[in-house]
Amino acid sequence: MAQKLPHKDVVIIGLGWTASILANELTDEGLEVVAIERGPWRDTGTDFNINYVQDELRYGIRLDLFQRPTQDTVTFRNNGDQTALPVRQFGSFLPGNGVGGAGVHWNGHTWRFLPSDFRCRSHLEERYGANFIPSELSIQDWGVTYEEMEASYDKFEYLAGISGQAGNLNGQQTGHGNPFEGPRKRDYPQGPLPMNYGPTIFAEAARKCGYHPFPTPAANSSGFYTNPLGLTMGPCTMCGFCERFACANYSKASAQVNVLPHLMQKSNFEARTNCEVMKINLDSTGKKATGVTYVDSSGEEWEQTADLVISCAFIFENVRLLMLSGIGEIYDPKTQKGTIGRNYAYQTNSGIQMFFDDKNFNPFIAAGALGQSVDDFNGDNFDHSGLDFVGGSGFNCIPTNARPILNRPTPPGTPKWGSEWKKATKDHYLSTLSYSLQGSSYASPGNHLDMDPAYTDRFGRPLMRMTFDFPDNDIRMTSYCTDKAAEIAKQLNPKQMVVSKRKKPYSVVPYQSTHNTGGAIMGTDPTKSALNRYLQSWDVPNLFVIGANAFPQNAGYNPTGTVGALAFWAAEAIRTQYLKNPGALVQA
Repeated sequence: MAQKLPHKDVVIIGLGWTASILANELTDEGLEVVAIERGPWRDTGTDFNINYVQDELRYGIRLDLFQRPTQDTVTFRNNGDQTALPVRQFGSFLPGNGVGGAGVHWNGHTWRFLPSDFRCRSHLEERYGANFIPSELSIQDWGVTYEEMEASYDKFEYLAGISGQAGNLNGQQTGHGNPFEGPRKRDYPQGPLPMNYGPTIFAEAARKCGYHPFPTPAANSSGFYTNPLGLTMGPCTMCGFCERFACANYSKASAQVNVLPHLMQKSNFEARTNCEVMKINLDSTGKKATGVTYVDSSGEEWEQTADLVISCAFIFENVRLLMLSGIGEIYDPKTQKGTIGRNYAYQTNSGIQMFFDDKNFNPFIAAGALGQSVDDFNGDNFDHSGLDFVGGSGFNCIPTNARPILNRPTPPGTPKWGSEWKKATKDHYLSTLSYSLQGSSYASPGNHLDMDPAYTDRFGRPLMRMTFDFPDNDIRMTSYCTDKAAEIAKQLNPKQMVVSKRKKPYSVVPYQSTHNTGGAIMGTDPTKSALNRYLQSWDVPNLFVIGANAFPQNAGYNPTGTVGALAFWAAEAIRTQYLKNPGALVQA
């Protein structure tokens, strides 16, 4: 029997980017807020010390900051005819563990989705006709527009001190940044990072091809910056240890750097770490959340009651908690009925690697998002008439690191070991340049999440089962876009070029990106979405679910900027609407 704790106004599940933002916003309203985090406390000054944080073996190989499959994992299959098996070592994606979540180990690419991304189905039908969208896709509108989201994007960018250059200020092209972005009310809080050699020549080659390169928007600070909460970031030292690593210099935006030092001083906020939420509790009607039940590190079970429950875990746990708690109907891919687990999507990536004899890129001078990007073939920025796909890819030349264990570029045909391999490593370590394509991942009815019938976690609860493969549409899209990106590489005249296109079937083994989306999506139709436009549960009005789980499909961008914006969007709705009149903010 769980021991009942004193009542709180709000209980938040998780303590990463979204939870920190929601907690800070709601404590400003005078509410008593508690956040319950499965992993340990992590703090920049004590846990990410400059003397050891750049330990590639500890963080890059042994994955010290990441979720362990013994804590929780998923089972995986490509389609419904296969038997799903547990993921026993995370590879394709790397969920974070502990305070800060995946926002600790990210690279820092911080994008706004395109206006057309938020109206994906409506936009494509209006431009090309309803029959143009491939029948294999179940893409949907978000229920919110870019214009409505703009202020929330702005809040997140100024909280995180994003470095970049506006391309569209109040509808006017600036001639500098991304010409395809939606209009923004003001420029980035900081100017772009100083550019290094590889991205510079990539941008020159892209211009020769008629494209429009621009500095990648980065959560790596280009200078000293103090955010609206009074927290200061230092300039990035370009050490090359971003992805898989925390930042010891307070230079990469994270909850630890940009929110928690302010939030933790508030007397009406409490964080409980090493505590795993088992379920969201409901009253006898099943239409009201009463709080959560969780287990602490000693195995003791506790019940935390609250008036408002906000789930801010990583997408798999957000979705699984809804299923374990009996909230909503689990999606059935055969009937396409149900909303929980629907529209799981990912990211469709490809890449190009170039080997030179006459160039030195000094790849160890790097940052997670220091580079140049091209958006000419992202989303619907190009005419799809006559093509056999929808969606697109961004091209990103961002040489993020030269860490010696994982970064050993050698041309095809090089032996995997021995003296020839050593020589090829020496010859190409400084003179290899790569760039990647990050493509949209559009929802398909067969791609979904549900409960595994055979495998359970250490508490006896069913594991989340992932069923996913790249839709044929996305394979055709990425092939087309990769061919376009190869034109840029040819301008640089490498001695050898390797083009790596995405192929089926999807594998969970090699790392691709931690850009998992969907499963508890937002929308306007409660029969096709789990959440309304404010990320409020259609079924339980005092429950909000915040994260990339809300994406009806994924765009050709990193999701973090949009996840942060959604946190501010939901917080604004709670503060200005829900607290004044608790209940459904949108009538089904």
